[in-house]
Amino acid sequence: MAVELNHTIVAARDKVASAEFLTGILGLPAPTTFGPFSVVRVSNAVSLDYLQTEDEIPPQHLAFKVGDEEFGPIFDRIRASGVQYWADPHHQRPGEINTADGGQGVYFTDADGHNLEVLTRDYGSGS
Repeated sequence: MAVELNHTIVAARDKVASAEFLTGILGLPAPTTFGPFSVVRVSNAVSLDYLQTEDEIPPQHLAFKVGDEEFGPIFDRIRASGVQYWADPHHQRPGEINTADGGQGVYFTDADGHNLEVLTRDYGSGS
């Protein structure tokens, strides 16, 4: 059997708000509920299972690969949300996107400090 990522748990202060923020930005269906989780499903059958906590939340990096045609509307929603965005993972290039490997990419954070990324090309894959 091949190994596939099925799900990961993402800690949040408000699991519903965090899951709704992500689905809103990415243009995904609304989150569902499974047990204590607010579940975000992405196209490759992986789910992000948001779990509410009062504990300290260590930031995670979550990267989402999208097609060129999806990037523009997603980037428009990022800008419309008012969150700051960067071209790089270390947040040294604010208000920019990157064009690594002939694609487009952008980083932004959610309310819990998770570093979210949207990109159109795998790094090291192109020009």
